[in-house]
Amino acid sequence: MVLHSFYMADVEDPYLYAGFPITEWQATDKGKWVMANVTEEPMFHVTPDPNTLGYRVVITGKLNPQAETYFRLKYR
Repeated sequence: MVLHSFYMADVEDPYLYAGFPITEWQATDKGKWVMANVTEEPMFHVTPDPNTLGYRVVITGKLNPQAETYFRLKYR
């Protein structure tokens, strides 16, 4: 499931530049809750975004059914 996503401008190394916003997200209440409740370590995916001519970064992970329901109600 998608836990978080954001857009970045066109950069030379998007995987390197994605690290700082991901770390900032992990320090938020939402990020801390997600990191404490995922069943497997979250992964991030970087894809080109033709609309912004930059990149979209998507963080995905797995939550148990109860945690997923809580996440969808509180953070979506």
